[in-house]
Amino acid sequence: MAENKTQETNNSVAEFITSLNDEQVASDCLNLVQIMSDISGHEPKMWGASIIGFDAYHYKYDSGREGDAPVVAFSPRKGKITVYVNETAQYPELLAKLGKHSLGKVCVYFKHLSDIDMAVLAQIIGKSYQGTKSLYAEDQ
Repeated sequence: MAENKTQETNNSVAEFITSLNDEQVASDCLNLVQIMSDISGHEPKMWGASIIGFDAYHYKYDSGREGDAPVVAFSPRKGKITVYVNETAQYPELLAKLGKHSLGKVCVYFKHLSDIDMAVLAQIIGKSYQGTKSLYAEDQ
């Protein structure tokens, strides 16, 4: 079975954020590090080349594929910041109050933190963190 592409690395989160070419995105990343650290109680770790994750869980699918993933994470992508959560469909009321964003199945996308309500984002991240932790707690 192929090895997972996104794995925890020893790369420096601070160096990664400093290397970003957009000062506003770098500032937003520092704010997200603080929010996610406060929620998770964990320090940030780099996952792959560009994902900043907090805490980790082990998953195993019925297919036999298994691996580790961050419980909550984000990544500054070209033109937007991606926050990874455990299924956006679980948060319709909060997402309606979030502000200017778009969605994927497990991603919330926005251009800058100033486009969204950070208190609402923190609630979404907190619920996602607790949900993922409780879902995988029996496997830990």
